[in-house]
Amino acid sequence: MTKIGIIIGSTRPGRNAEQVSKWYYEVAKERKDAEFELIDIADYNLPLLDESLPAGYHQYANEHTKKWAAKIAEFDGFVMVTPEYNHSTSAALKNAIDYLALEWNNKAVGFVSYGSAMGVRAVEHLRQIVGELQMADVREHVMFSIFTDFNENGVFTPGESKINSLNAQLDQLIPWSNALKTIR
Repeated sequence: MTKIGIIIGSTRPGRNAEQVSKWYYEVAKERKDAEFELIDIADYNLPLLDESLPAGYHQYANEHTKKWAAKIAEFDGFVMVTPEYNHSTSAALKNAIDYLALEWNNKAVGFVSYGSAMGVRAVEHLRQIVGELQMADVREHVMFSIFTDFNENGVFTPGESKINSLNAQLDQLIPWSNALKTIR
């Protein structure tokens, strides 16, 4: 069965990424064409990149890197949930991505974003980053506005139409994840 990891791409206290990721997971797990798992980068306590060798050497010295690498290696594809901070993705997500190389190669990825501009600028940056890592990013992008998809108390309240966007994304992500298995 195809395994898709849903990465909670923020470690900020009070982060919205957790609410968005859990919603995505609850909707996605109703599908029968893949298995889904939430991956919280906060659980890995990754300091600012502290490996002495570039990730491409695949010679990790630190236990936190080895644990992170083992987790990411389990999956065929990913959904990265990102906030938009200052026209880009979160530093925590970028750092988590930069720790690894081979574990990302030849895997598919889709993006979910939120922010005042629906996180589109964060995803523009992520598309460049994942391209360098030989990942195939799918076109469908699930976007949320902090003004309309969260209530006045900060509780995530997405509209029903967002489920269609999520399923359209998975309809692209799962076949790409399966196709890329053939070259890994």
